Amino acid sequence: MTYKKSDAPDTTITRNSGDLGDKVGNLYESLAIISKRADQIGRDIKEELNAKLSEFASSSDNLEEIFENREQIEISKYYEKLPKPLALAMVEFENDQIYYRNPTNEEGETE
Repeated sequence: MTYKKSDAPDTTITRNSGDLGDKVGNLYESLAIISKRADQIGRDIKEELNAKLSEFASSSDNLEEIFENREQIEISKYYEKLPKPLALAMVEFENDQIYYRNPTNEEGETE
C-alpha cells in the first residue's frame, strides 16, 4: 500500500469495537493484528525518512558549518503531515488488505 496516496484520516475517528472484533472473532486479536501492522508501517516510514535525510548528513561535526537546508525541512514537514501508522493500519484492516493467520487455529488441530 502506498502511504502517500492512502485515504486514511488525519484525525481521530470513533469506531465501534464490536465491528472490529467481528472480522476475526475476537476484539483483542483484531487489535493485536492492527497493532503489529501499524508497527510495520511505522518502521517502513521511518526507514524511508532516514534514507532521504541521510543525503543531507554532514560529515563534519563543526556547528558553524551547519545551516538551514530548505529541502530537508520540506521533507520533514511532508512526513509529519502523513497519517499516523495506526490510522493506515486501521484502513487496511477495514478494507481486508492485511493477511493474518493464527497458528493455534490452523486446520488439523483439535480444540
